Amino acid sequence: MNFKITFIIVFAIVFFCCKEQPKPAVAAQASKTAAARVPHKILKEQPKNVSTPQGMVWVAGKTFTQGAKANDAFAMSREKPAHQVTVDGFFIDITEVTNANYKAFVDATSYITIAERSIDWEDMKKNLPQGTPKPADSLLQPGSLIFNKAVSAVVNMDNYAQWWTWKIGADWKHPAGPNSHIKGKDNFPVVHIAYEDALAYCEWANRRLPTEAEWEAAAQGTARDAIFTWGDDAQKLNENANTWQGSFPVKNESLDGFEFIAPAKSYPPNSIGIYDMMGNVWELTSDLFNVNYYQSLDTNTTLINPKGAKAGFNPDNPYQPEHIIKGGSFLCHASYCASFRISARMGTAFDSGSDHTGFRTVATVAMLRD
Repeated sequence: MNFKITFIIVFAIVFFCCKEQPKPAVAAQASKTAAARVPHKILKEQPKNVSTPQGMVWVAGKTFTQGAKANDAFAMSREKPAHQVTVDGFFIDITEVTNANYKAFVDATSYITIAERSIDWEDMKKNLPQGTPKPADSLLQPGSLIFNKAVSAVVNMDNYAQWWTWKIGADWKHPAGPNSHIKGKDNFPVVHIAYEDALAYCEWANRRLPTEAEWEAAAQGTARDAIFTWGDDAQKLNENANTWQGSFPVKNESLDGFEFIAPAKSYPPNSIGIYDMMGNVWELTSDLFNVNYYQSLDTNTTLINPKGAKAGFNPDNPYQPEHIIKGGSFLCHASYCASFRISARMGTAFDSGSDHTGFRTVATVAMLRD
């Protein structure tokens, strides 16, 4: 794709395409099934001697349908085929990690996020096509991607550089650029967080990122094959999730009450008390993104605590491994990116952040007992 902008912006922006892509001829290596020869005993109930960590909720172990549901008109090929998955019980944050949560981590560790660090061209070019010219030093400055709120018209919906801007000085403390701030927004999801930044937080908090299967199990709540966190009724989207209404990306009618990002707990929780798993901000998982992974699975076998593909593959970004993000964001709209569904899945490069990507964490019984 030629966005007629400097390659550094193309490199950072590539993961935002929500459109369906042609299936490559080369199939990705599938992860082997974890179905045990000895029947797996599912950890369903929370052990009585393990307390629920503050701000988390227990997700009971269960077997459920992962991937596209039969009655989901928006399902993409990378979500197919649906397959049965079993996950053991675990704890998950009831909200996305907030600015206040992340500030506590940074204050305790002096951690510096990727968006705040100086850019090392010699390191960056290792993940770019050979011969890629070095951008001007004026562009090789710390920053992140922000949604361009000034878009008034779109020529080609495949050119998403029209509504994304590489903003020097944008980071978790300055989500819209150097002149912005998060004062008074302690309970908003932290954004501009890359995969490495999320892992650093998890290590400090004795947590980890959820697998894609765990994320879907949590999003389902007490259900096992729902399209949305509230069931299958798409008409209830606006009352249950922060997404785009109107004409994307030029006009948001804000029928759900928020034009852009919303504070945590602005919408009803799912059936087990988890908030905002649909819309608001995309959420990082630990699984590698491989568009062919589901097609490689044996759908006659139930996967036990799967951890995703062994190798990543995204034809739109062949030079970097990506991790799966789930849940969609405040920018998702049925006309372009209907990713406000449990099965929806996209990839993001390990060093990419934006103003609509965040994360939440999980904890297992074993982690809390160690």
